[in-house]
Amino acid sequence: MGGEGLARERSPELFPSILNADFFCLERFFDRLSGTPVRWLHLDVMDGHFVPNLSFGMPVIESLTRHVSLWLDVHLMVELPERYIPALHKLGVRAISVHVEACPHLHRVLAMIRSGGEGGRRVYAGVALNPHTPVEVLRDVLDEVDYVLLMAVNPGFGGQTFQSRVFRKIRRLFQMCGEEGLEPPVVQVDGGVTLDRIEALLDAGFSWFVMGSALTGAEFPERVVEAFYRRVEEWRARSLLSGEGRVH
Repeated sequence: MGGEGLARERSPELFPSILNADFFCLERFFDRLSGTPVRWLHLDVMDGHFVPNLSFGMPVIESLTRHVSLWLDVHLMVELPERYIPALHKLGVRAISVHVEACPHLHRVLAMIRSGGEGGRRVYAGVALNPHTPVEVLRDVLDEVDYVLLMAVNPGFGGQTFQSRVFRKIRRLFQMCGEEGLEPPVVQVDGGVTLDRIEALLDAGFSWFVMGSALTGAEFPERVVEAFYRRVEEWRARSLLSGEGRVH
């Protein structure tokens, strides 16, 4: 299945999101992150139609590719996301997620994402689900998906309250993969992710953690990163000792 290509990416990872960042201070923010274990940067692209907000487009992403060494994970909160994929391939992004609610031809769009970037480089294909969308809509594309992004808030704005229904949805996703005899995809969570929720999210099986306001709003974001990975290691140690939980 698609997720098999991401086997080595199942270790818990922090994905900083700059949606709510002060763009005047981005250089300082990235300087603070240099030297930390962070490898990814999460970018929310909004068109003002699929969600009632605008964020940033290709010129900003292109600038980031020139000045930031992090791998780019682009979350397309847009109508007709296939219009943006060729440009993102040219910019060298590493992962692209599209909303199932915006894709009547989801299988074709996933194949388009995975067709690769410059030089045949692999691009990971993800599907994002709004809080109200059941995971059952993914059953017929599970073998084409590298990762699933479960939204814990309604897309479009940062700083919202975490919706705990994602715990039920990830359980159902894993159950569905078992019914189909498939390895589960990597599962990403976005919205209201804070340090005090990390352990419960790890227990549930999430591997990729998008963190926005809790990170960009911190005076010392590098300390938040350090605390995140410390909690991951503590969780791993407890899981190994108890013989329970999903040890990534």
